[in-house]
Amino acid sequence: MDNIMAFISNLSWWIWIIVLIVIIAIRDVFFQKSHTISHNYPVLGHLRYLFESIGPEIRQYFVANNREELPFNRIERSWIYASAKKENNYEGFGTDKDIYAHQHIFVNNAMIPFMLHDKHPNKKDKTFLPCAKIMGMHNGRKKPFRPGSVINVSAMSFGSLSAKAVESINKGAGIAGAYQNTGEGGLSPYHSHGGDVVFHFGTGYFGVRDAEGNFSMDKLIKLVKDNPFIKAIELKLSQGAKPGKGGVLPGAKITKEIAAIRGVEIGKDVLSPPNHSAFTTVEEMHEFIELIAEKTGLPVGIKAAIGKLEQWEELADIMLRTDKGPDFITIDGGEGGTGAAPPSFADHVSLPWVYGFSDLYKLFQNKGLSERIVFIGSGRLGFPAKAAMAFAMGADCINVAREAMLSIGCIQAQICHTNKCPSGIATQSKWRQNGINIPLKSERLAQYFQTFRKELIEITHAAGYEHPCQFKMTDVDVNVDDHYLSKELNKTYMYDKTVVPFSKMEDLENCKHLGGKY
Repeated sequence: MDNIMAFISNLSWWIWIIVLIVIIAIRDVFFQKSHTISHNYPVLGHLRYLFESIGPEIRQYFVANNREELPFNRIERSWIYASAKKENNYEGFGTDKDIYAHQHIFVNNAMIPFMLHDKHPNKKDKTFLPCAKIMGMHNGRKKPFRPGSVINVSAMSFGSLSAKAVESINKGAGIAGAYQNTGEGGLSPYHSHGGDVVFHFGTGYFGVRDAEGNFSMDKLIKLVKDNPFIKAIELKLSQGAKPGKGGVLPGAKITKEIAAIRGVEIGKDVLSPPNHSAFTTVEEMHEFIELIAEKTGLPVGIKAAIGKLEQWEELADIMLRTDKGPDFITIDGGEGGTGAAPPSFADHVSLPWVYGFSDLYKLFQNKGLSERIVFIGSGRLGFPAKAAMAFAMGADCINVAREAMLSIGCIQAQICHTNKCPSGIATQSKWRQNGINIPLKSERLAQYFQTFRKELIEITHAAGYEHPCQFKMTDVDVNVDDHYLSKELNKTYMYDKTVVPFSKMEDLENCKHLGGKY
C-alpha cells in the first residue's frame, strides 16, 4: 500500500510538471508576440535565451584562452589579483604571449643595470616612487602638489561605485601614498579616509552647482577649505568611453545621500549635457581655469579624450601668450571606460591612448610647453611594462580605474550599468555591498599599487635608469610587423620626449612639503 501511495505521489509531481510545460507552450505559441524563437520552438526556445544570458560567464571561465579576453585578459587579471593579495605573481616556463604580435612592447635593457647605493631611498622602501614633476610649480600656485606616487586612482564617482568601494579605494590610496580622483559625482564622506584627493567635476558640476545647475565658485571654495586633503582640481572636458556625449542619472538611482552630495533632487532624472555652461570658448576655459586656481590656490588641470587638435593648439597659443594655463593634463584613451556608453561611442569615438597622447604631447612640445605641464596617462595602463612605455612617451603619472576595481575584487562581469554588480563594487545595492570587507580590500589596493611601483622600478633599473621619468623614446620598441619593420617609439610616433629635470631620488624624498605622503 505504501508503495502505491508513493507511486501516486511521484506521478502527481510529473503531472504538475507536464501541466506547467503545456501552459508555457500555449503561452509561447498563442499569447506572446515578442520572440519568434519562442513562438516557433515553444519551451525549448527558452534555452536559447538562457544560454545567451550566461554566455559571457561560459566564455570567461571555460572557453577563452589566457590572452584572449578584453578589456583585460585572464593573465592581466590574475597578475592584479595576485599582486593585490601579495601572492606569487610570476609565470613559469616562459611567456605564452605572442611577442611578435602587432603593438607588442619591448623595453630595451641595459648591459649593466642601475645600481642602488646603500643610502638610496629604494634600499629602505622598494616601492618609493613619487612623481618627478610638481603640479602648479610653473604657474606659481599657492599650494603646489607633487603626487607621492606615479600610479594613482582615476576618476570614478560615488554613485557609479558603491560607498564601500569608494571607501576601500580611498583608504588603500592613503596606505600607498597615492591620490584618488573623485570622478564627477562630487566629494562624498567616503573620500575622506586617508588618501589625497583630486576633486574632479564635469558638465553637471555635481557638488559645486547652484540651484539652477550652474557652476558655483562659492561652493568650490568652501569645499576646498573644509577638506584640506583635496590637493588639486580637475576639469573634465571628455572621457574615453563617450567623449562629446552627456549622460543621464536616472531618478530611480538617486538616493537621499547621492542627492545631497551631488546637489540634485531625489527621484528626478539629472542630465549632464555634452557642453559646459561655465565657458563656451577655449579663451573662456583658460580664464575659468585661472580663476579657480586663484580662488582656491590649488593646481588645476583638465581631462580629455583626444580627437581633433585645432582647439588644443589654440589653448597652447593662449598659454604662450599669457604664461599661464592648466597645471596638468590627463589624457584618456578611447579604450578607457568605467562609465557606461553606447557601443558606437565606446568603439569608435576618440583615439586610443598611444595615438591621442602622442598627438597632444607633440603639439605642446613643439610650442615649448611640455616642461611646465604634468602629463597623466589614463586608459588601460595599469601594468609595469605599459607604464614604462607611457613614461618613455612623456607621461609623468598613470591613473588607473578598472585595474583599481579589479584589485578590490571586481570580476569583470561587465554589468556595471545594470546596478547588479556581483562583487558589490559598481552597485548601490546594500545587499551586494555587504560582501566588501573594507580593511581587507583597502590593503589589497595598496598592495597592488606597491607591487606595481616595485616592478616598474625594477624595469627602470634594468634599463639603466633610476626613475621612469628618465626613459627615452629609444628605450622602447613597439611591433609594427616583424623585427625588420618594428620601430623605436620616437620613429613610430615621430617625436622625442622632453627631458624631465631629475637629478636623484633623494631629492624627491626630501620634498615632503609639497603634498602627498612624501
